[in-house]
Amino acid sequence: MELNGTAGKHGLEGDADPNFLLVGGELQKVRSSSWKRSRFYKLQEDCRTLWHESHKTFQSNQTFSIDDIEEVRSGRQSEGLQKHTDSIVEDLCFSIIFKGRRKTLDLMASSAEDASRWVSGLNKVITNMRSLSRQKTSEHWIFNCMRKADKNKDNKMTLKELKHFLHQINIQVDDTYAEMLFTKCDKSNSGSLEGSEIKHFYELLTSREEIDVIYGKYAQTEGLMSAANLLNFLLNEQRESVSMEHALQLIEKYELDETAKQRKHMTKDGFLMYLHQEEGLIFNPAHKEVYQDMSQPLNHYFISSSHNTYLMEDQLKGPSSTEAYIRALMKSCRCVELDCWDGPNGEPVIYHGYTLTSKILFKDVIKAIKEYSFKTSDYPVIISLENHCTVEQQKVMAAHMSSILGDALLKQPLGDQMPTNFPSPEELKGRFLVKGKRLNKLDAAFNNNSAVEDDSVSEEDEAADCKENGQKPKDKKSKIKLAKELSELVVYCKSVHFSGFEHARDSHAFYEMSSFKEGKALSLADTSATAYVHHNMDKLSRIYPAGSRTDSSNYNPVPLWNAGCQIVALNFQTPCKEMDLNQARFLPNGMSGYVLKPDFQRDPSSQFDPKSLQKGPWLRKQRLHVMVISAQQLPKLNKDKCTSIVDPLVRVEIYGVPADVATKETHHIENNGFNPMWNENFQFEVSVPELAMVRFVLEDYDSTSQNDRIGQYCLPFTSLQMGYRHVPLLTKRGDIIPSAGLFVHLMVVDAE
Repeated sequence: MELNGTAGKHGLEGDADPNFLLVGGELQKVRSSSWKRSRFYKLQEDCRTLWHESHKTFQSNQTFSIDDIEEVRSGRQSEGLQKHTDSIVEDLCFSIIFKGRRKTLDLMASSAEDASRWVSGLNKVITNMRSLSRQKTSEHWIFNCMRKADKNKDNKMTLKELKHFLHQINIQVDDTYAEMLFTKCDKSNSGSLEGSEIKHFYELLTSREEIDVIYGKYAQTEGLMSAANLLNFLLNEQRESVSMEHALQLIEKYELDETAKQRKHMTKDGFLMYLHQEEGLIFNPAHKEVYQDMSQPLNHYFISSSHNTYLMEDQLKGPSSTEAYIRALMKSCRCVELDCWDGPNGEPVIYHGYTLTSKILFKDVIKAIKEYSFKTSDYPVIISLENHCTVEQQKVMAAHMSSILGDALLKQPLGDQMPTNFPSPEELKGRFLVKGKRLNKLDAAFNNNSAVEDDSVSEEDEAADCKENGQKPKDKKSKIKLAKELSELVVYCKSVHFSGFEHARDSHAFYEMSSFKEGKALSLADTSATAYVHHNMDKLSRIYPAGSRTDSSNYNPVPLWNAGCQIVALNFQTPCKEMDLNQARFLPNGMSGYVLKPDFQRDPSSQFDPKSLQKGPWLRKQRLHVMVISAQQLPKLNKDKCTSIVDPLVRVEIYGVPADVATKETHHIENNGFNPMWNENFQFEVSVPELAMVRFVLEDYDSTSQNDRIGQYCLPFTSLQMGYRHVPLLTKRGDIIPSAGLFVHLMVVDAE
């Protein structure tokens, strides 16, 4: 009964699976074929923490937060379980995948039913936590910190405990203010806070002065917001084209007070709740779904693309893993790279050639690609092959792709006659396209002429670059033997060497595409942007990082998108500003991994040049007004140091065509990460909004060294919502920081 009550408090009442987790049970932890140990696991009563038995001598922390879990996978769907367990125990296995670099936890239950209940229960708890409103999350966070600060567990807080609590929530107050706040709340004069006094203290601490002002301006009905008042706010402040019906829906959805809801009114709490939900966030919720025309030719889209997808870390000695493919695909990456080399026992392997990176089986990668490609997006995945294998192992590669991917693997052009253009992402839904070398023209697929005079092809450009490996450049036209079976799997993405835009226009078919090293591509984008834009109207271009980036760092993708390049491949495993921009570029359109290029990058009559910006349909000058108002609950960066409080500042950055690139930043606020307020106004001129992106960065100011990053959020200019908006904050690895956020006001007006 009590367990039901615990689950109930967290919105899980009456559900058998979370209650099963609260009781807990024995699970076998799997580390290797020989290391399998029985351990007791149990969900804590806060429904936010999982406790586990540990036999390590100095193991101090035997819990982990549900917040730290990326996903729970049923069956033998991790690299460890596939390697260390037999397929006969498939139904007993499950894995907990963590955010960041924490190792995957591979587990086996004693029965299939128990495994199913663990997976189902954990997924329900995770879903429940993620769907908690920001307001509820905030309360969880506050009260959790209060409990930690209550050192003697008497449910009362002394002044000393209060000061400890303030440090926990990242706010520093001088002793005078702490005593004043304490005295104000200690109505019983007992020298400690309890019950309603703690609640009063909480209310003082969580008051949002800026929200009070906004609410007070529009709440014109007996001190509350009527539906008409709310509509007035939505139309005039938020600049939304909505009706009274929408205002009523918001009241129904977010108002907490039943009496107010019945009277079709919104209280301040309901208003704050609305501002924290997707309707009140900076990102346009209409762009969360696929909203663009997906019936254009494939080359008319930017395509989310990964370089050396198999690597988890650096390019020299880091591990290769199928997990890296899974992570990229789960982020809606639609073009993955496979560096293929001869392996033992006739089985090709994948690794970074001429280095100490570890090796994984080609067939295991294809299995992972098959399993995870269409979990977050239905649109096609391009398998980019860098082939270093002998003919015999190339035949094995072709056989594995055909047998594992089955009918989803595209082996023939769509239709019954030779195409003159790419099919669309819509037509290719659920399909795999192979990018690589081909022995003959695509016409051979229709005229039954599969004979080839020569079974040799020039090496992939990137493979040749890899081979140079810092030595004297070798002949780029060195030949490799190509198996007919592998050649025939290349349909719309045949790799060819680039010898100039004119040569490509005159000599290459639409399906013949080139790969460009970043330096070459950036130079072309700088000196011949209009020609590059036109090249990409007819063909696909893939860009890859320079071989000198052995640390898996990334180049700036923006100039390549400005030139219309579709497959701008980045090292997905490296958290950096460039990956933030990539995540932002593919945030809209349902995070499908495909974003339609602007008209002026698709229209053959266009003379768009991102540098000169002569008059044309791309020139839509707009002025962006940004008011950085406040932030809430910024995380402490140095959690081990009890006196460590952040000194936050906000930087607003614009990326796009060179004329639009700009940066402005606020002053820093000393010792307040809990509710800092800036109220600073910035103005940006944006000439080509369709290619622009806006990035908000919060940093901890340091006068003696480089500022530390607290969090960031980036999105396309065209996905901004106007008015008062909350901005979520992401970690370096792209995970949302719970409870933290930035509050801004935005306005876009035509500049001419």
